[in-house]
Amino acid sequence: MRIAVLGTGMVGQALAGRLAELGHEVTTGTRDPADTLARTEPDAMGNPPYREWADAHPQVRLATFAEAAAGADLVVNATSGQVSMAALTAAGRDNLAGKVLVDVANPLDSSAGFPPTLFVKDTYSLGEQIQVAFPEAKVVKTLNTMTASLMVHPTQLSDGEHTVFVSGNDVDAKQTTIALLESFGHTDVIDLGDISTARGAETLLPIWLRLMTAVNTPIFNFKIVR
Repeated sequence: MRIAVLGTGMVGQALAGRLAELGHEVTTGTRDPADTLARTEPDAMGNPPYREWADAHPQVRLATFAEAAAGADLVVNATSGQVSMAALTAAGRDNLAGKVLVDVANPLDSSAGFPPTLFVKDTYSLGEQIQVAFPEAKVVKTLNTMTASLMVHPTQLSDGEHTVFVSGNDVDAKQTTIALLESFGHTDVIDLGDISTARGAETLLPIWLRLMTAVNTPIFNFKIVR
């Protein structure tokens, strides 16, 4: 499958690398490819610049948001939640129309420091905002409740059967997304329902952030025992 991963940060790199490893034709999208490749300093989280990752993954092409989305069968929004709407607008409504749009972003506002708050509260969600703004795209919210490395390698945890959620209006789009999740190694996928249920998944982030501090690692996840 031809997949565009919008976003070149830690999440975008993890997803793009794993998808390429699984045999997909992957393009990462960014606002300005030349500027992205020119950066030599670590990002705000201390991660190495994108160019170092790109040199180690020559099979993954870098393009503008619009070029990446236009050539894709499926698009992943792996941008920071605060810039997701701008990035998807740059990708282009026509380039997203009719395609599965897997949204893994969170509406985090870090302007007041750590821990960040949510700029979309529990009566709405970023996933819904994206679906409303791009009604012809098939938005599926997933993977936003875990750190990037667990998204793509869930068996890092001794019990790999931790839970991942999906929300979306289109049944076939969710099935396509679930197949990708299963190819990553996820075995416990819960379909929460339509895109409005993304509110629940996104509002897990405040407790996730506090758990990360309490257990002193991001390598953990929720498991629904039933």
